[in-house]
Amino acid sequence: MGIEGTSRGNRETEMSDEKHSDSERAKGRPIAFDPKASRASATEPAFIARPAGAPVYHGFQVLEDVIVEGFAFGKITNFEAEPSQEGDAFVVAPDNSRAGLVWEIADNVSVSQISPLEPGRWGVWAVSFPHPMNSRENIRRNLELILPALKEKWDEWRAKFPGR
Repeated sequence: MGIEGTSRGNRETEMSDEKHSDSERAKGRPIAFDPKASRASATEPAFIARPAGAPVYHGFQVLEDVIVEGFAFGKITNFEAEPSQEGDAFVVAPDNSRAGLVWEIADNVSVSQISPLEPGRWGVWAVSFPHPMNSRENIRRNLELILPALKEKWDEWRAKFPGR
């Protein structure tokens, strides 16, 4: 995969060739890589070639202007380059620890676990929120809606893995 790669939401699945045409297959989306991120390889992007000690999701964009209570929103799916109703993202806590998000636009706000807490990441969470991801203000509003549940998970992670 080149630097221009694509991300695929976890809800998307491969469809069999016999049943679906190319136009019906799950579509990749642009990746929000950080071209300034340090990398361990001159030929691979930073999100593939993370330097030693770099946190999970290193090499993807952290939106420094989308911060709520010290938690920043990071994007994997570049929904600003190509609008989307779903995608992949992450949250950076005040201590620089991170959790993954598989998000979708929906009427109801929800947070549910996809992957468990582990030493290097406080889980991956399926989240839904109502505001389209078409402005930094809407991204902030969506983060505000899911943050109470995510903070609980972050606190649980810190208690389970002290000193990480």
